[in-house]
Amino acid sequence: MTVFGAIGIASTGLTVYRKWIDAVSDNLSNMNTVRSTNEAAYQAKYVVAEAANYGNDTDDGAGVRVQGIALGDAEGRMVYEPDHPLADEGGYVKYPDIDMSSQMTQLIMAQRGYQANAAVVDRAKESYQAALQIGRS
Repeated sequence: MTVFGAIGIASTGLTVYRKWIDAVSDNLSNMNTVRSTNEAAYQAKYVVAEAANYGNDTDDGAGVRVQGIALGDAEGRMVYEPDHPLADEGGYVKYPDIDMSSQMTQLIMAQRGYQANAAVVDRAKESYQAALQIGRS
C-alpha cells in the first residue's frame, strides 16, 4: 500500500466517523423533543457502515463507507406531563426513546475513531514529506 493509499483509506474512515458524530449530535439535541401522543416520536439515527468494495479480490482495501442511516423506534416513550400543552386527555406526551448514556458512549467511540484516522493521515503525510526530503538530498 502506498502512502497515498493510506491517506485515502483513512479519509474514508474520517468521513464515516464524522457522519456518526453528526447522527449522535442530532439524537442528543432531539432527545427532549416532545410530541403529542397521536404523532410519531423523533426517531434516533444510527449510521450503518460497510467495507467499501467488500468481497472484491482485486482490491487491496478501499476503506469504509456509509451504507445508510437506520432509524430508531417511532413509538417513543409515554411520559405523564398533564401541564404540557401537547398532553392528551390522559395527561401524556411522547418523547423519543433515546438513552443519553448510550449516546454519549457512542460519541466517545466515534471521536476516538475519528482521532485515530486523523493520526493515520498525519503519519502518512509525515512519511511522504520525509520521502521528499530524501529525494532532495
